[in-house]
Amino acid sequence: MAWVYLFCAIVFEILGTTALKMSNGFRTLLPSILTIVFYTVCFVVFSQALKSIEVGIAYAIWCGLGIFMIVFIGIVFFHKTISIIKIISLLLITIGCIGLKLAI
Repeated sequence: MAWVYLFCAIVFEILGTTALKMSNGFRTLLPSILTIVFYTVCFVVFSQALKSIEVGIAYAIWCGLGIFMIVFIGIVFFHKTISIIKIISLLLITIGCIGLKLAI
């Protein structure tokens, strides 16, 4: 069940970060409210995941998947550019998360 909590925390972190981007520096009301709500839910659910998953592993996976998905969302929805450096960096993050999980 802890892994389900971690997955949910990742989803809410991604939603919160996307809403934060859309909030225009907290100048747009609805995305600003959604940012606060999504991040609050994210941390509540993440705290439940940490009851059973080692904090270093959970945080690495949370951050790694969050970064990967935010880069993807930035490219698809916000028309950000992709470069070989971004791809290599994402691969290194992925390798690092896998390495931490395997080191248990």
